[in-house]
Amino acid sequence: MNAALAAAATLVALAFALSTLDRWLRRRRPHELAWTISLALFALGSLALWWAESNGWGIGAFRIFYMAGAVLNVPWLALGTVYLLAGQRAGDITRGWLVFLSGLTVGIVGFAPTRAEVSGTEMPTGKDVFGVAPRVLAAVGSGVAAVVIIAGALWSAWRVWRGRAPSLGPQRQVAAPGRLVAGNLLIAVGTLVLSASGTLAGRLGKDRAFAITLLVGICVLFVGFLVASAPPRRRTADTALRSVA
Repeated sequence: MNAALAAAATLVALAFALSTLDRWLRRRRPHELAWTISLALFALGSLALWWAESNGWGIGAFRIFYMAGAVLNVPWLALGTVYLLAGQRAGDITRGWLVFLSGLTVGIVGFAPTRAEVSGTEMPTGKDVFGVAPRVLAAVGSGVAAVVIIAGALWSAWRVWRGRAPSLGPQRQVAAPGRLVAGNLLIAVGTLVLSASGTLAGRLGKDRAFAITLLVGICVLFVGFLVASAPPRRRTADTALRSVA
């Protein structure tokens, strides 16, 4: 069951990444590239979980899962929020720091000495395997980035609900404010779900909690993205005539 949940999360993340990649190729907007990188990392982390749940945990799979899933994917998703809400300059500055953080994470998590052997079918924890540095990166990267995403989504939804522009950056035309509000709220909920694995771990076990939160969280994020970015419905002349008739 855990392997099936991880496989489903991987496939949804890949579909999500392809959607944002297609939008970036057509429009070349920086927040869509940030989302694509985040979702590719999400898919990589889910793939590592899928592999480990199917074949057993090893240090290679755990390093990839920890690096892509626990440290880097949420900060890159938050970078898209910064670009959307704070504008190009703030986004470019944040991106520079994030590229540095990503390189640091690859070096530290990829080559950090381990405290214990990683094997078996049960997911190990960061504190059992790594020292202080990788765990600090995970806490800062995921924790701060999640706050940015949730706060940004709620703030943007509140501004649209009050009839204002959704961001302080370049003003975007809001054709369907109701959908944008709903999409932002779903994005906030999806991020909260992804952060809830620790709460569920005590009831379901670490492996099942991570698999469920990965799948549910990425699905809610994907739905929020689709709702917020869907074009407004336009009634054609033919539809209008049928309605009148």
